[in-house]
Amino acid sequence: MRNPQPGIFALGTASHAYLELDALPAVAPAELVRAVASLREPRTTMGGVNLVAGFGPELWREVAPEDAPEGLVGFNGPISGESALEMPATQHDAVLWLSGSAYDVIFETSRLAIGELAEVAAVAEETSSWPYRHDRDLTGFIDGTENPSLVEASDVAVIGEDEPGSGGTVLLLQKWAHDANEWESLPDADQELVIGRRKVDSVELDDKPSDSHVASTDQDRLGKIFRRNMPYGTVTDHGTMFVGFSADQQILASMLESMVSTPDALMRYTHPLTGAYYFIPSVESLRRESGS
Repeated sequence: MRNPQPGIFALGTASHAYLELDALPAVAPAELVRAVASLREPRTTMGGVNLVAGFGPELWREVAPEDAPEGLVGFNGPISGESALEMPATQHDAVLWLSGSAYDVIFETSRLAIGELAEVAAVAEETSSWPYRHDRDLTGFIDGTENPSLVEASDVAVIGEDEPGSGGTVLLLQKWAHDANEWESLPDADQELVIGRRKVDSVELDDKPSDSHVASTDQDRLGKIFRRNMPYGTVTDHGTMFVGFSADQQILASMLESMVSTPDALMRYTHPLTGAYYFIPSVESLRRESGS
């Protein structure tokens, strides 16, 4: 039985860094995978840091075709609907997600990891994140109300034992910028209609509009996912890192398609800057590719 990378389920961490990487010219996919997989050595887990490593689907399939989920593809083109709304595609070759108790440790461990990979990859996108008011995002609403419990999360997120890519998971990573002034100009009652939940306690509205965020991403209709979203940014430029895991990429893709086709009312006040899918291999798969 293969095991998922434990950092996926390490709740309660106070500081996060997301490093998206591209291979340097002339670096073979296998060389990049080996270098990233080797970061799983003990030196990168000192100081209570969780490190989750993943790869662009096509790159991983080239290196380990027998360990690649069937049909898994990168975020290789923008997603658009009948409206002018569009989700950009910014697929990269690999991702490192580091989380821990404090930013100084995350900062130092991230620098060490980047240094270890300097001969094979360059950082293409870097974002730092932190929790806000315990479990709320920067809209002021509780984030992840429908998240499964940790007991149930692996059933939702982790690919089954008898399937290609077993023990792994599919990550959808997006950076969403908020128009804070427009959003905060709305009365709470109007914000609740946009989200589809009450702000104070996250109870779902009985009369939520069909274009509310809850309605357009309805997990009872589209399927369950496991989310580890976090706020990012500064006082004047901020938003949400969407960090969604699923054993089935189609669930994640259907949610995005529903958001742009409805269109989701929340997209009037927040818009995606990035979009990428990554395959997060099992612990055993990483050990195999590292040669350890």
